Amino acid sequence: MGCRSIVLFILSLLLWQTTFAQDVIIAPLNFNGALKQQPANTGAAHKTTAITLPFFEDFTDDITWTNKDRWVDDKVYINNTMGVNTISRGVATFDALNDKGIPYNTTNPFALDYADSLTSRDINLSTFTPADSIYLSFFYQPQGNGFYPETGDSLMLFFKKKNQAWVKMWSKQGTTLDSFRQVMIPITDTIYLHDTFQFRFVNKASINTNDDVWNVDYIRIAANRTITDTAINDVAFTAQPTGMLNDYSAMTYRQFMANPNKERSSNMNAYIRNNSAATFNSNYNMVATLRYAGTTLYNAGTKGLIVNAKSNATVTLPTYTNTVPLVNLRDNNFFENKYYIESVSASDNKTNDTIVQHQDFYNYLAYDDGTAEKAYFLKLSATLPGKTAIEFHLNEPDTVTGVMIYFGRQVPDASTKLFSVAVYGDIAYNGGSDKVIYQEDYWLPKYLRNDFYYTYKFEKPVPMPAGTFYMTVIQPALSNSDSLYLGLDVNRTGANHLYYNVDGYWKTVVLSGAVMVRPVLGPIIPSGIGNEGGVIKKQPVFAITPNPAKDIVTVTFNYDKPLNYELIDMQGKVLMRNTISSGSKIDIGSLASGMYMLRLTGEGYSTNPQKILKY
Repeated sequence: MGCRSIVLFILSLLLWQTTFAQDVIIAPLNFNGALKQQPANTGAAHKTTAITLPFFEDFTDDITWTNKDRWVDDKVYINNTMGVNTISRGVATFDALNDKGIPYNTTNPFALDYADSLTSRDINLSTFTPADSIYLSFFYQPQGNGFYPETGDSLMLFFKKKNQAWVKMWSKQGTTLDSFRQVMIPITDTIYLHDTFQFRFVNKASINTNDDVWNVDYIRIAANRTITDTAINDVAFTAQPTGMLNDYSAMTYRQFMANPNKERSSNMNAYIRNNSAATFNSNYNMVATLRYAGTTLYNAGTKGLIVNAKSNATVTLPTYTNTVPLVNLRDNNFFENKYYIESVSASDNKTNDTIVQHQDFYNYLAYDDGTAEKAYFLKLSATLPGKTAIEFHLNEPDTVTGVMIYFGRQVPDASTKLFSVAVYGDIAYNGGSDKVIYQEDYWLPKYLRNDFYYTYKFEKPVPMPAGTFYMTVIQPALSNSDSLYLGLDVNRTGANHLYYNVDGYWKTVVLSGAVMVRPVLGPIIPSGIGNEGGVIKKQPVFAITPNPAKDIVTVTFNYDKPLNYELIDMQGKVLMRNTISSGSKIDIGSLASGMYMLRLTGEGYSTNPQKILKY
């Protein structure tokens, strides 16, 4: 990597670290849990039949993967959260994360290489001639809701010739946030007019920092176009509609019904863009149903809608009152709020005329929307623990039984960094005092491909009165080391209820977004993920004797098969790793005096570490 690229990398790190007086740092997201296991109905197989013109894609599919009717690869992230002022709902996001949601390069922070790609299926252009004037058009945006690509990064477009060679037709160097801009590329050269023509977008990115985000939207290929054919005769929904809750994005139905007038927002908003050159005059509606059951909760009725040419509009509806009795307040309930636009033109794309907002009443409290665009972490003191506290409220007494945490990946790997979770009744801020209700120590961060969050179940349920409490993540002091990365949902527009403490004093921070930590209330409900259901299993139970010890410890556990163990120091470094059976001995005589942690894993089990005191 050249000196200039190294300087840019260092400057970007300094930019993150000076954002909030060097205490709170916002960094790129090095893990994308939204890239779930691919649904069986999308498949990754290349469909062999060539498609025909016209070609159109605006990424309105409600999946995170590309649609195999049009694309052959799954490298990009399809979403409706990374774009800013989108043309229509949904974009394809190019970054430095692969199809498993982790960096392409996990070891070299200076790597600059080709990353994501988006490749069309074969398109039959063999029946066309240059006189048919075929053009490909698309919109692109650097940065979006991520970090901007530097000048060494780029977005490129390639065409495949008749001899199967790829030719670069267009490229754009990295730059800071910009509005979506349209590009027009002719496909009139006969070397491209064949029956297996393809086009491909590729980005070059700083692989390990993932500060290189591009969004692509609204791709069109058709004959009989010209360089001036830039008009879009389409009225579309854009950003996600707001939810029906006043502050939380999700909560338990029991807590909602304890004070629905307080929790219910006064209005619900949906956002529309008229991309055409004429005023749009039509109608819209919103219908709310109880998802899965299909029971209608509310029908707003047809309402008039006028949107000026090339303009945005917001439609506002009063938040409805639930008219369906739901008896068991511990049940999980999911409301589906679906908005419709009535098209007035045959040329208006219909797929983006509908948008859905899911209002979940589940077993947790949340301020975030479930997707992370950036990462949050603290610059830790060499001598004091770092604490992140998020304020929540209860409308009636309840029980906190665990916590859901979205961790961002780090380089080097942070899976052995220890942390604690505490429930505070109050913190020493603005006249308050620290009041620890419950604390569990020596957790390790977990990363799931199949879900956004890992759910940590408490050993004991924590009964809480109505009122305010603080879910707190605590990290030990690590000299010259940053802390764990937590997911940050930058689309959160309300108060973030966030406090932090790195020097013994609690502070607030003006931060756009919500840190992704969610307290779990009532029973822990498995999320059906892998062998563990997304919940740490704290079995088998194991014991360490003697403890404290000088040289040899014996490990016993209630499991009849060998398990893996890791011996970890208090900075999270793995010192020993092997497989043992119950009753096996571990020699710790060569270790310095102090405290260490031992963890067992195997066959879907992952225990909390236990302390070993070495004298």
